[in-house]
Amino acid sequence: MAKQDFYEILDISKSATQAEIKKGYRKMAIKYHPDKNPDDKTAEENFKKAAEAYEILSDENKKARYDQYGHAGFDGPQGGGGFGGGGMNMDDIFSQFGDIFGGGGGGFGGFGGGGGQRQARVKGSNMRIRVKLTLEEIAKGVEKKVKVRRKVQADGVTYKTCGTCSGSGQQMRITNTILGRMQTATTCGSCSGAGEVISSKPNEADSQGLIVAEETVSINIPAGVTEGVQLKVGGKGNEAPGKNSIAGDLLVLIEEIQHETLKREGTNIHYDLYINYSEAVLGTSKEVDTVTGTVKIKIDAGTQSGKILRLKGKGLPSIERYGTGDFLIHINVWTPQVLNKEQKQFFEKMSDDENFLPNPNKSDKSFFEKVKDMFS
Repeated sequence: MAKQDFYEILDISKSATQAEIKKGYRKMAIKYHPDKNPDDKTAEENFKKAAEAYEILSDENKKARYDQYGHAGFDGPQGGGGFGGGGMNMDDIFSQFGDIFGGGGGGFGGFGGGGGQRQARVKGSNMRIRVKLTLEEIAKGVEKKVKVRRKVQADGVTYKTCGTCSGSGQQMRITNTILGRMQTATTCGSCSGAGEVISSKPNEADSQGLIVAEETVSINIPAGVTEGVQLKVGGKGNEAPGKNSIAGDLLVLIEEIQHETLKREGTNIHYDLYINYSEAVLGTSKEVDTVTGTVKIKIDAGTQSGKILRLKGKGLPSIERYGTGDFLIHINVWTPQVLNKEQKQFFEKMSDDENFLPNPNKSDKSFFEKVKDMFS
């Protein structure tokens, strides 16, 4: 079943501003909030869908990627964003988007009082790294193992209930409105929403009970990624204090290593093949290294410089999973620049020969036609 469009979920247009996106999410979050719809599985699912849509569209980079690739740009375990529909629990949503509900806690006490009892889970900060890939790695996809230094909770740290919020992670405020008394929740300033404060910690830990540790993280990079794509490894960012906290994410920015002989153009690969004058006249065969292996090609006798040979499906796979690009070989006939006496006499003799006079066929395409074919 196809996933619902994110703009449709939030009931906004594709040209919506960030303010309109936030307003659309708030509207849907209020409509389907679990405190307003207790024990309603459909409302809970719609609430999660709205959170997933907002997580993508509120981030300019992810929004641009979604606008270009749609849901396909976020498929797979390292898709770079999204919660995978029902894969995110309520605490995760309230932890990340609590500000939408007026203060970071996520409570909607005015809709029945249930929100005031929900403890927000504090999330650690995200980390960002860059990973460089060769064209060969991009063509096949690759698993990269990288060492990262991230903050984790130190062994021996103990916590006690926050005295300010009594462990709820929220401070409640009641205001009188024309509709009656409204109860809203804000994040507790003493424990930052964790509901706990440090009781004791080892000497090497910082004020939050965290230490820096090195860890090897495995990153599965799908085939066909492009320069600037950002992938996400969930839970491999910095940890946060508290027994119920969740770790941030590791954000991986893809960089493409320039190939010595191959040029990338979307999913197509271009290669300049140089042949000598004799090979162009008599024909020959050549072995060419593509991104997926070596192929042998035949060059017909009388091949003209500028001819383009297209190897179907030998380019890069599409990250949108719409097939594979082509490998285009541009034939360049190398004109000798230094001739001995005998060679010079031969070409002088052939200069007026009818076989050496330019005589293009109607089937021979012009330079502009070749360029047009190249992009078709």
